[in-house]
Amino acid sequence: MRRLALFLGLLLWPAMAFAAFDAETLPDPRQEEMARAIMTEVRCLVCQGESIAESNADYAADLRRLVRERVAAGDSPEDVKAYLVSRYGDWVLLKPPVKPETYVLWAAPALFLGLGLLLVWRIFRRRSPKEGA
Repeated sequence: MRRLALFLGLLLWPAMAFAAFDAETLPDPRQEEMARAIMTEVRCLVCQGESIAESNADYAADLRRLVRERVAAGDSPEDVKAYLVSRYGDWVLLKPPVKPETYVLWAAPALFLGLGLLLVWRIFRRRSPKEGA
């Protein structure tokens, strides 16, 4: 039984070590749940690939605190996100809205994939042996 507990502890250690822990939570469980849902939709401005709910960066902790303050003040999730967008731009959202200002954000992955495929195709076309030579 001790070996099983040790094995599970070693198996789960990386997840526990990198999880973002907050010492503060909202007293109202519904507000805390709402705040956590918002935190999963907001990008960490330091890590860039993680939400502020997942990040251990100090800046993400500040943003989590800000989200909790806004929720405690009675703001709706849309109000909180609108406030963050007004301060940091659409990029702060993990799923930015589709509008003319964000077309580049939405089109960039497809453009880079197309450019990468074109580059690979050109490299292989140059390296293939010419027939009849």
